[in-house]
Amino acid sequence: MQKAQRTGHDCDVKVFADRNQLALRFPTRHNPLWEVLDGKAPVGCKKLALGKLGFNNNPEDKKRAAQIAIAMEADLDHPEWLKLFDPTLAKYGIGSAKYAQLAQVLQMPGTKQPEPEMTVGAMWEDYLTWKETQIEATTFKARYLATYSNAVKGLKWDKKTKKFSDTGNGIWDKPLSAEVGEFLLLVELHLETKAHLISALNEAFTRAQSQGKIKLAINPFSNLKLNKPDTRDKYKSVVMGDGTVWKWWEVRDAKSEDALEADKRAFTAQERDVIINAFYESDKDNERQIAPLIEFLFLTGCRPGEAFALVWDNVKFDNNCIVFNKSYSARIKDVKVTKNDSIRLFYLYPRLTALLERIKPDDTKGNDLVFKQENGNTYNNTYHSDRWLGRSQSQRGKTYHYPGVVTRLIEEGRLSQYLSPYHARHTFITLTAWLNKENPNALVLLAACCENSVEVILKHYMDIDHSTRLVTG
Repeated sequence: MQKAQRTGHDCDVKVFADRNQLALRFPTRHNPLWEVLDGKAPVGCKKLALGKLGFNNNPEDKKRAAQIAIAMEADLDHPEWLKLFDPTLAKYGIGSAKYAQLAQVLQMPGTKQPEPEMTVGAMWEDYLTWKETQIEATTFKARYLATYSNAVKGLKWDKKTKKFSDTGNGIWDKPLSAEVGEFLLLVELHLETKAHLISALNEAFTRAQSQGKIKLAINPFSNLKLNKPDTRDKYKSVVMGDGTVWKWWEVRDAKSEDALEADKRAFTAQERDVIINAFYESDKDNERQIAPLIEFLFLTGCRPGEAFALVWDNVKFDNNCIVFNKSYSARIKDVKVTKNDSIRLFYLYPRLTALLERIKPDDTKGNDLVFKQENGNTYNNTYHSDRWLGRSQSQRGKTYHYPGVVTRLIEEGRLSQYLSPYHARHTFITLTAWLNKENPNALVLLAACCENSVEVILKHYMDIDHSTRLVTG
């Protein structure tokens, strides 16, 4: 259309409120277009109501509407507006049945009918192909390929039938549009998981749009409003991507490794020894059997997955060290690289050497696991947590609780606080750092052995006094 002379950079397509709902007001220079689309000339300026599309008079919706106004004006005032403007309005995220039907019979001069947008499923599969190369295999398989993909398809795990059922809320086959994001809000997911899924879809849309694969101007996954959680939700069970159901206390110990790394609380040396002795002295066979693993974690500060994957070939008695070069993940039921894809040495010392020599079988082979269950299987976080924290089991409508060793110690008043199994790592680093606080070289060695840094140890494990000032000459 003929572009008007503009004195500023403000958009001429205005957003205004009409009875608490938003609408767009177009300048009169656009009236000829709306006369064609509506079949009659507008009285004054054309007004396009957005209320039925969920645009209410609030700051967030005003921002969305302003983005639409800018996108529409940019197309209408462009020299090649006939090629750019979408008469169905779907490109701008506000398509309606009225204008879509008109577009089927209306061929504006120099235009061709817009091709349908790609489906959410097609966008998601394209995104997964790229995302798989960006993150760890365990995270990709558990979150993106399982939990997130099932949610987009509208699949929910049924505990009774032990199968996935279709909730009818899937958006996999839906073409990308402004409304598709609202359907996503109907998907039944833990609030935090849903927020991460929305973030992933937002990234998928932005990526595909930047590559020219999507014509839709407005991202339907941005500015989605999640309802505030019920305070009781933290006690609800969570269905994982593989269909397993985790109780709230299992989820607490199954936080992401990054979150556990950030929580650097620690047991005291006395509490550490109380826990180790309680495992060895337990009247339960499976708790006594896992005791050497518990002691090893406290004596090395390695991550649990690294201990699960440790084989005797990596214990170098002759060289006085342990080589940590892999980690076990129950999600993929296989070993993977360590957290930061590194290989590091941990030097042996008398108590640790004595432990390893005591538990090493005479007929062991180099590729045998150092720590394994009675049936020979690899340990995993769930088995570890069941012995540490405890587990619950439901039978015939009743729920039975089986507290783990650390939980029982809390109940007996022998520990000051509950900390997860991962905190054995933080306990080792904290206690060792304080014992060597006057030896900078020892702190450097500790940082290298635990895949950390002296700065992190000083700041987070030793809680340095920031008011201290250096004395200079």
